[in-house]
Amino acid sequence: MRVVIVGGGFAGYHAAKELLGTVRGEAEVVVVNPTDYFLYLPLLPEVAAGILDPRTITVSIPDTLPGARLALGTVTSVDTQGRIVHYTDPEDHEVHLPYDRLVLAAGSVNKLLPIPGVAEYAHGFRGVPEALYLRDHITRQIELAAAASDPDERNARCTFVVVGAGYTGTEVAAQGPAFTAALAARHPELAGQPIRWLLLDVKKRVLPELAERLGRTADEVLRARGVEVLMGTSVDEAGVHGVTLTSGAQVPTRTLVWCVGVRPDPLVSDLGLETDHGRIVVTTQLGVPGLPEVFACGDAAAVPDLTKPGSVTAMTAQHAQRQGKLAGRNVAASLGHGSPRAYRHHDLGFVVDLGAGRAAANPLHIPLSGLPAKALTRAYHLLAMPGNRVRTVAGWLLALLTRRPTVQLGLVRGPAVPLDTGTPELPHLRG
Repeated sequence: MRVVIVGGGFAGYHAAKELLGTVRGEAEVVVVNPTDYFLYLPLLPEVAAGILDPRTITVSIPDTLPGARLALGTVTSVDTQGRIVHYTDPEDHEVHLPYDRLVLAAGSVNKLLPIPGVAEYAHGFRGVPEALYLRDHITRQIELAAAASDPDERNARCTFVVVGAGYTGTEVAAQGPAFTAALAARHPELAGQPIRWLLLDVKKRVLPELAERLGRTADEVLRARGVEVLMGTSVDEAGVHGVTLTSGAQVPTRTLVWCVGVRPDPLVSDLGLETDHGRIVVTTQLGVPGLPEVFACGDAAAVPDLTKPGSVTAMTAQHAQRQGKLAGRNVAASLGHGSPRAYRHHDLGFVVDLGAGRAAANPLHIPLSGLPAKALTRAYHLLAMPGNRVRTVAGWLLALLTRRPTVQLGLVRGPAVPLDTGTPELPHLRG
């Protein structure tokens, strides 16, 4: 008996963990994933800002899921009639993997809008390669600005534009000023040089997903750090020397960070299954209708939200993790271990790290800010991480006691960091 889990993110990882603890060797559990680690995505902005080492937030799948087999590769197709998963390994070998049960937890990718120049000149923010590349890029811009004799070029290189005021964009913009200030402090040529950070969003306020009070707190923190918060505004066009805003304003810059949201992995649209807004239609028990051996969860699945009849659950790590656990239990139930259950999860609140001792949180819908929110945010992350907790705490302590690293790693933009990953609807755009 073989259970194949497509994806090692929040949903897939926790599905595997739950299943391993339930079937206890009675079934082979195979996780197909492009990397050998689970990425704790909420702390990615701290990697980009040089606070945490990337190894801190990458949890080894073979090490922390003993009993599971890792199939390193990218799934290209699934034959639901023949019950075979087809994937390509890192050396471009095609592998065919039969299954008895299948969990589709492919996750999501950057949501790319058809705005001229964005795919070519913007930087996505969904993985370690993108975060490290962005850190290198920002470091390079400050160093090139220090060497520039043209004041216009210097100003452009010292201007950083972030699009998307949701969780990721807000955290990137919040971490940015301290990082660039640390970089600039090592270059006397930049003494007195203004460094601009802009946060744009078409929505009316920062963090529209949270209560208005928390969004207002985040807005105040950002503005206090000098971030120019421009709501009701986005990018109309991007180019090599800057961006044009929807307001008509021209902003000379060499850095555009794209954090406007996510969409299901392109694999989903190629499966031939019924979808709802690009996500696989599933029952409340996470089963795919008509295919009793197939389950789907996380960002790839349109899971009915029983707490909000008529809607589906949001694409959040909180839902993905809990759905993954339930998928593991329900797969086990289909193998004779227990009874299947429906997914019902009340939103327990969210945490947003704003850097430099600040955060916004609403645990159990109780709004918090300042140091209490910061302490709660870090405690939540430590509890939610499936490993590397000691390394994470050590990284935070080192960030308090030492100067953050500000050297380039020599990274260049390549296949690992394209913004237009999996966007067949925009074939003319390249990353």
